[in-house]
Amino acid sequence: MNYWWVNQNQTYKHELLGGYLWSPKVNADGRRNVSYDNMTQVSPGDLVFSYSSTFIKAVGVATDPADTNEKPEELKPAGDYWRKEGWLVKVLYYELKQPIKPKDFFDEIKPTLPEKYSPLIEEGKKAGDGVQTFYLVQLPNEMANLLLSKIAAEDRQDLTGLRRDFQRESHEKEEEARINANPKIPPTEKEQLVLSRRGQGRFRTELERLEKKCRVTGVTQSKHLIASHVKPWRDATDKERLDGNNGLLLAPHIDHLFDKGYISFEDNGALLVSRSLNEAILKVWCIDPNTNAGLFRPEQIPYLRYHRENIFEKDLASPET
Repeated sequence: MNYWWVNQNQTYKHELLGGYLWSPKVNADGRRNVSYDNMTQVSPGDLVFSYSSTFIKAVGVATDPADTNEKPEELKPAGDYWRKEGWLVKVLYYELKQPIKPKDFFDEIKPTLPEKYSPLIEEGKKAGDGVQTFYLVQLPNEMANLLLSKIAAEDRQDLTGLRRDFQRESHEKEEEARINANPKIPPTEKEQLVLSRRGQGRFRTELERLEKKCRVTGVTQSKHLIASHVKPWRDATDKERLDGNNGLLLAPHIDHLFDKGYISFEDNGALLVSRSLNEAILKVWCIDPNTNAGLFRPEQIPYLRYHRENIFEKDLASPET
């Protein structure tokens, strides 16, 4: 994984909401620009620090390599002099609840700055301010780790979750491609395996035959419930991906907590709540931590055990508030 610093004074809101980085391929006079060339060096999984108005306001995970793309419509007022064709990198951003100001700890940052193309002014009265002549620059690991250490604990935890979600999604996309490329799997079976990733097809039909409601909220209307794998799709065998016993019908907010490992269930139905889940979430979503989801069938027990041992975040401490 590489680390990048992007200057977004003019374009921060647009790029954040759009989920991308965009730059021209060359300067207005046709000459190459190293910070534009850097766009082609970004790889999926790289971390991007978003700098705007003297603060690092967001951190993102690149999800795709650079691709040729016309300048987004919303950027046109911000850069009339930019060429129409440029590089676009898709980014999954996390906006910090507590932005950090590099100038406040520039003495710590200075020894970690890159030898060339520093994103911060190094000397004089403006030392610690951003260098606006660069759009995208690569950061040394030492500098990136220092910046991450200055981010508030709650933001770091959420960012860790964002990176984990990206890794899971990437794994599932690779696995889906493997399924589609496997000549030994019949086309109809491929379709069902891919549909099962999204809780649809044969998997949902089998699940609805076994489960009739959300075990936490009691909601029974199927159209309002998500067919969630207990042993995640990415970790399951093809047989397990279609097994109704490897699933629960859950209300969307319960599915979110279960999928992220904030809650799980004992074999006897007792609800387990991770120490990493802020108690305020339980109150706002009217979740009783003493809820019992009811008995599970013997065929469900191995899947529940996998979830408790591999997905449930039982060892994490509560985030600072």
